[in-house]
Amino acid sequence: MYRIYIVEDDATIARTLKEHLEKWDYTVQCAKDFRNITEEFARFSPELVLMDILLPFYNGYHWCTEIRKISKVPILFLSSAGDNMNIVMAMNMGGDDFVEKPFDLNVLTAKIQAMLRRAYSFQGRVNLIEHDGVILNLNDTCVSYEGKKLELTKNDFRIMQVLMENAGRIVKRDELMQRLWESDAFIDDNTLTVNVTRLRRKLEEIGIKDLIKTKKGSGYLIQ
Repeated sequence: MYRIYIVEDDATIARTLKEHLEKWDYTVQCAKDFRNITEEFARFSPELVLMDILLPFYNGYHWCTEIRKISKVPILFLSSAGDNMNIVMAMNMGGDDFVEKPFDLNVLTAKIQAMLRRAYSFQGRVNLIEHDGVILNLNDTCVSYEGKKLELTKNDFRIMQVLMENAGRIVKRDELMQRLWESDAFIDDNTLTVNVTRLRRKLEEIGIKDLIKTKKGSGYLIQ
């Protein structure tokens, strides 16, 4: 079932929404760390976000903009500030719809269902892998870090995907080569080294340093 991420400072509203949406068989997570919404979002990889405007540290407009840097997931704003200026601002920041508080839970649910149908009837779901702030989008093969985005080549993407899926475990060189070239044919071992070196250089351009560790005689590791 679809995953919904609730970014709401009012614990009572957040709990009420979570309990209601879970009755509709949605998987729901409420924001806990309001300083690191983007990282929480990436780890949970939801199909829809419910976003309040007034939040601790940074407002909902800020987090909507940050999420838009890595994902096109539908974002539905919830706010008691329902004047035209806030509605226009929410849409301009990348929001898809706006519901004013107080709201009827059944009406909100109908809006959520409509947004999910429009977003996912003809396309796959958003899939993200997150590790220490580094976010890999499996749909558009891009990697993001602290607001910067990098488009990856086919080989770069496969290396990142394998290593991030196995974070904390050494991935042997022959295993990585098999995933990269999907062949039992002989591939010069140096070709893998060249690919990893090139990927590291690209990652450093957006501030990602020392992510991929070399384990001599064994393989590579993201810790």
